Amino acid sequence: MDLRLYDTLTREKRLFVPLDANNVRMYACGPTVYDFAHIGNGRAAIVFDVLFRALRHRYGAGHVTYVRNITDVDDKINVRAARDYPGVPLNEAIRKVTEQTYQQYQDDVTALGCLPPTVQPRATEHIPEMRAIIEKLVAGGFAYVAEDHVLFSPQAMNAANSVLPRYGALSKRSLDEMIAGARVDVAPYKRDNTDFVLWKPSKPGEPSWPSPAGIAVEGRPGWHIECSAMAWKHLGEKFDIHGGGIDLVFPHHENELAQTCCAFHTDRMANVWMHNGFLQIESEKMSKSLGNFFTIRDLLADWPGEVLRLSMLRTHYRSPLDWTLKSAEEAARTLDDWYAVAADAESGAPSPAMVEALYDDLNTAQAMAVLHGLRNAAASSEAGRKEFAGSLRLLGFLSESAAAWKGRKEQASGVDAAAVEALIAERTAARARKDFKESDRIRDQLAAMGVVIKDSKEGTTWEIAR
Repeated sequence: MDLRLYDTLTREKRLFVPLDANNVRMYACGPTVYDFAHIGNGRAAIVFDVLFRALRHRYGAGHVTYVRNITDVDDKINVRAARDYPGVPLNEAIRKVTEQTYQQYQDDVTALGCLPPTVQPRATEHIPEMRAIIEKLVAGGFAYVAEDHVLFSPQAMNAANSVLPRYGALSKRSLDEMIAGARVDVAPYKRDNTDFVLWKPSKPGEPSWPSPAGIAVEGRPGWHIECSAMAWKHLGEKFDIHGGGIDLVFPHHENELAQTCCAFHTDRMANVWMHNGFLQIESEKMSKSLGNFFTIRDLLADWPGEVLRLSMLRTHYRSPLDWTLKSAEEAARTLDDWYAVAADAESGAPSPAMVEALYDDLNTAQAMAVLHGLRNAAASSEAGRKEFAGSLRLLGFLSESAAAWKGRKEQASGVDAAAVEALIAERTAARARKDFKESDRIRDQLAAMGVVIKDSKEGTTWEIAR
């Protein structure tokens, strides 16, 4: 069964062949730790967690290295630190902010069912690697020093007669298009408007390190060089997969690719570039000004993490995702059923049809259709139940027992489970003596408590109304 992935660089879905099947290497851009991560960040974490799980299933858990970085040096972090810890030395305040928000992110993505990556490097721990890459770029004529800054020149990259890719190949933009829509600083020391910062001088009190390229004053790295350095340190000059949100294609990933290829004189940084689509809320772009900006933590206050996970996996990762209350409610009902059927079952081998769907560029929408068929089979045989449970766990579901899942719902709703069971027993007795008026009264009483009951040949079950 082949694994095929869509490559943003070539704009095609193609056969995935790792550079080394004994060490499949992937990198995904992680958070800048200055505040709670928003739900769009959660989608990226879930998408690349599913990819990590699929690769582990195919090549073995010990043969996949997954790196997801932590950006802990950034202007937004400096602003947050000064705001939250006035009077505290800035470097100390920054450490407080990054430690706190780093742990918040870990807790949130764990609640979403994400496995921990193999390595989670911090930018500030890779300054020597950043300096080394910058030195290589300056020596190769791809970067230059100006007013204590080091800047990368896309023009120099495109003028080079070598194996290097063209700057703009990933985002499919020309230099003129990049200038027109550039999110870059206009500065008199730049040779060209498309040049971007690799290193800059630090302001008083800001984090600072000895500068590369013979610059006398201390400084700090630009954003893009950080990921190039961390990927190089942990995955090498060239690796298999680089992932992130579609918003990172330009300028971040375009610039990463440029820096790495020029520093190491290679045609590729990653063999496959993968990007998940945008997320919107109730058919509108998520925006603080619209009042529909939600963090992962906001939604976890109302829903279990697996509900958020299922809501996102119903849509193919490259497609735009519309987060709605209705989709969350449907996901919650589906998970209630899955937990009741399979949570306490021993895991069997996952369904070949579901694995095939994942190997088709992480087609989780198709995987959901397969799961529906597996659910029906699980009701009639223990073998089907085991296959259903194994398939769900491969996707990151069924992290707890059926009793724990049901108990957490009850606790969140404030329902007294013992009282519910007693009322159901009374109703069952009333039905047995054909006292349907009393039976209906008890059903209404349960409904008023927020409890939905379901009668079947096997007996009466109940769940919390959504």
